Amino acid sequence: MAIVSCKKSAETQNTENHAEHQQPETSTPNTKSPPVTAMGNIGETHVHISYHSPRVRGRNIFGGLVAYGEVWVTGAHKATTVDFSTNVRIGDSLIESGKYALFTIPGQEQWTILLNKNYDQHLADEYDPELDVLRYVTQAETITHTQEELLYQVQEGDHEGSIIISWANVKVSLPIQTIAKEQ
Repeated sequence: MAIVSCKKSAETQNTENHAEHQQPETSTPNTKSPPVTAMGNIGETHVHISYHSPRVRGRNIFGGLVAYGEVWVTGAHKATTVDFSTNVRIGDSLIESGKYALFTIPGQEQWTILLNKNYDQHLADEYDPELDVLRYVTQAETITHTQEELLYQVQEGDHEGSIIISWANVKVSLPIQTIAKEQ
């Protein structure tokens, strides 16, 4: 079991949505796809991602284990979740604060990143495109090294940042903008 907590710092507890990040406590035996969390702050928005991280282990990943053109859970075991503490803008879409399942449709050159209202589901078994709140097309970038474990990162920024997904020899990004509060 991995335990990760986010708590508001004393200075920002009542005024902002910033959170201090504590490293996970791991008491789980070594698994092939352990539970992992990634988190960070983009402006006043706390982004929290929970996923299971499979390993390459010498396998052909994209176009092999993970089919091109099909919805992928972008993790293992159950749907990857992303939780936004405030409303954000991704591309032309306003995404309300809350928790979503994050899926992708990998392609050789472009990926589609999906946010879906049904965040509590096994793999993509219950995936329903009618529950999508976002379909964002992004370029796939080839990386020069092999990223052995699936890795999510939150690239922090004052008003803009991104979620970066890297695995095997591919990296994709989902740009996120915070929405300024009205004074």
